[in-house]
Amino acid sequence: MYQPHATVIGDELWAQLKALAPQRIRPARSVLLRQGDPATHVIVLESGSTLITLAGDCGGRTLLAVRGAGELLGELAVLDSQPRTATVIAAETCHIRIIPAGAFLTFVEEHDLLAPLLRHAIARVRESEAVRLELATASVPLRLASALSRLVEAASSSASDLAVRLTQTELSQMIGASRNAVVNALKPWREQDWVRTTSGGGLLVRDIHSIQSHARTQE
Repeated sequence: MYQPHATVIGDELWAQLKALAPQRIRPARSVLLRQGDPATHVIVLESGSTLITLAGDCGGRTLLAVRGAGELLGELAVLDSQPRTATVIAAETCHIRIIPAGAFLTFVEEHDLLAPLLRHAIARVRESEAVRLELATASVPLRLASALSRLVEAASSSASDLAVRLTQTELSQMIGASRNAVVNALKPWREQDWVRTTSGGGLLVRDIHSIQSHARTQE
């Protein structure tokens, strides 16, 4: 079972790691890390949720994962001194701490964290492979329901209704479908009031369990 970094390294070390940098706030849809940029720092995600996306040669984005509170972002690029391999976008307002690469590497060495961090990275790779298989084989309703489910699971709010601040065009890009296909997939869910379109162009997810059940019948 996938576990966030805070669980993997333990509460005490997680608190020490957070103490290395002040807290900052980033609004929804802001880019926290950009694919191809140098690995100058890692991000501690204290609250909020983020989208991990991969851009192709034509500029389209694919959703690799959704990460919630208790995660480190960008640590692999720092550990192997390579450019960022994905872009991280705030899915909602996020509270973060930005830790310089040097301070992070020193912390990892002092607390012998390299092995657990690498094991955690392998778990992430396996999760991303499962998402890619889903994108290649599942129906559009199932892909969309899975993407919304990941956003709901990673959200900082426990409210029954969750606002997804992504347009239908952005959602279609991330699940590898056309916008019309996403609109058609949403239609029966809107009719049942399981999801609503917000004035800002995003979605309000009201019943993710019914959405998942309905999507499975569309296979």
